[in-house]
Amino acid sequence: MQLSVKGKQLDVGDALRTHIEDVLTRMLDKYFGDAVDVNVTITKNAHLYRATIAAHVRRRIHLEAQGEADDAYKCFDQAADHLSTRLRRHKRRLHEHHKDAAAELESIVAQQYILSPGNDSELADDELKNDGSPAEGQGADDKPIVIAEMETDIKTLTVSEAVMHMDLANAPAMMFRNSAHGGLNMLYRRQDGNIGWIDPRGNRNG
Repeated sequence: MQLSVKGKQLDVGDALRTHIEDVLTRMLDKYFGDAVDVNVTITKNAHLYRATIAAHVRRRIHLEAQGEADDAYKCFDQAADHLSTRLRRHKRRLHEHHKDAAAELESIVAQQYILSPGNDSELADDELKNDGSPAEGQGADDKPIVIAEMETDIKTLTVSEAVMHMDLANAPAMMFRNSAHGGLNMLYRRQDGNIGWIDPRGNRNG
């Protein structure tokens, strides 16, 4: 395991660094061996500490967890507990060595953008139509402001594999290529705690 521990607004001492390494080594080695790159960031904001664990496995699995407490050790332990719970939830699938590794690595390269939410709420009354939409020339055709742009991979997975990837990364949504038919699918977290699955018919291969 390759481990990096960083502190923001605080100095991470040797004792905390050793604690982090011991906990993560015990947790991750039994699932992935030494095939993990882990970054841990401890941030202090006023009286609260926040820990973020971000790990990348060579089989393109991303793990992420956060914790927050009034003590640096407690916030890290909380994040580690959250990650451990998710790993146990997917233990069977993580240990399936007979999976088709070539299919798992197949992916589509796509551009990912972060957009500004816009500022239409501040349009004056005379800039709106009767139905409340922007009047002609008053933002109706404005392009969204791009804050950031990056390259991302859309993996080819089964639905259950995609659920595992999204859960381990603690992501709010995930787009993937459905290995059953080659079409693009979307998973997202619902407000009721369940996971929504969108499977458009028009983009399926064949």
